[in-house]
Amino acid sequence: MNGAAERSWEGDPIRGRARALAPLLVVLSLVLGGLSGCVLLRDDPPGASAPTSAAPPPPGVIEDLKRVLRRRAVAVREDRARQFRAGLAAGDPAFRRAQSAYFTSVRQLPLGVFRYSFDPADILRVEGSYWVVVRVHLQLEGYDAAPVVSRDRYLFSPDTRGRLRLASVTDAAWEARNGVLAQPWDRGPVQVRSVAGVLGVFDAGSVEQADDLLTSVQRGITDVSAVVPYTWEHRVVVYALSDTGFMASLRELPGGDPDAVDAVAFPVPLDDADPLAATAGVRVALHPRMLAREDAARDRLVRHELTHVALGERDDDVPTWLSEGIAEWVSVAPLAPQDRALSTASLVAAREGLESGDLDLPASEVFNGSTSGANYGLSWWACEHLVSSYGEAVLWDLVDALGDRADDRADDGAAQGADEGAGQGTDERGGEVLRRLTGLRTADLAQAAARRMVATYGP
Repeated sequence: MNGAAERSWEGDPIRGRARALAPLLVVLSLVLGGLSGCVLLRDDPPGASAPTSAAPPPPGVIEDLKRVLRRRAVAVREDRARQFRAGLAAGDPAFRRAQSAYFTSVRQLPLGVFRYSFDPADILRVEGSYWVVVRVHLQLEGYDAAPVVSRDRYLFSPDTRGRLRLASVTDAAWEARNGVLAQPWDRGPVQVRSVAGVLGVFDAGSVEQADDLLTSVQRGITDVSAVVPYTWEHRVVVYALSDTGFMASLRELPGGDPDAVDAVAFPVPLDDADPLAATAGVRVALHPRMLAREDAARDRLVRHELTHVALGERDDDVPTWLSEGIAEWVSVAPLAPQDRALSTASLVAAREGLESGDLDLPASEVFNGSTSGANYGLSWWACEHLVSSYGEAVLWDLVDALGDRADDRADDGAAQGADEGAGQGTDERGGEVLRRLTGLRTADLAQAAARRMVATYGP
């Protein structure tokens, strides 16, 4: 029934998201170089073999669907496993086992809101069953600013007495075409652990590292909060799974290869079908290889990611060199100077750039390309030069001026002229604001950063 009876949103609400907040996909490589609206439905494809109908369903079907989903939501919220199972179709043991695992997983989450809804126009009849685009409203209490609305296509089939039961929560082809991002608890069993300010999502293969990782993140929140002057929640959701499936599913992952990154910070939109939706927050996912690394390098990586969480939507207002440079600068703040490792690639690129005289700050569109290791180092030391020459406040003045967010400062600092350069690209605006605040061109700053790198790390 899956293929012939399919309707899909026109377009791709996540993959084609033209949002004010671009994905905060932060790529880090721990070689110490550096370290993402209308819902139109297509007609059934020609040659559909099963009888299908997009006409209004028979009387009572909409109310029956509402009843099934309402009872399912109540079962999850109130820990009624028997009621949850009663809403499932019989005859598919694998589906019922997967749903039992889902119930156990989602019950571990701090659910502030959990409910379902659907638009009757999104019901498609297939013989005696119904495919429905279901909206899941889920809010992680204490972590999400508001309920997050995500969509998937569910199949409801009648039981022997004619009552509708849930028969499937998956339509892989529909999900692929509509950019559905399955959360870890949708993908398989998870184990949730938490400490004050940190919600960790693990699985059977990673939960042994939970205590050490949560402590590292908790410590990182304290370290980052001591440096970043903005008001933020000082809380974070961290995905620490034993496989890279979730990371690989992030469509804006640079290079599309989860094994090329050690961590990623990503925004969670309040509505996955609304291209202008605000975000519920920023979460962090770690590569499995980082989970067993209980060392200063992992702590540094955690602080880097948490800096992006603390910056939030401001990250999207600034050039990548500034965003990543600040994150690196904050990540090394607690370290002694001799412990602030720099990648060999960064140092080599700095020397070569000084020798050739052809050196500038990396453009955002190529930042995470083949020279990403060198780009992280140069951006970090650009921030080091700015702080050494003008004081820490210049970093936040740059961020504020580029995002018109001076009022968000935890102190009374403010930047002037934030609305200048409206309509320009982020990099171009960044260059103009840098020159206005410091008198430096981006090439000047790159040269100064490279000289500091060479002077600090060797001839």
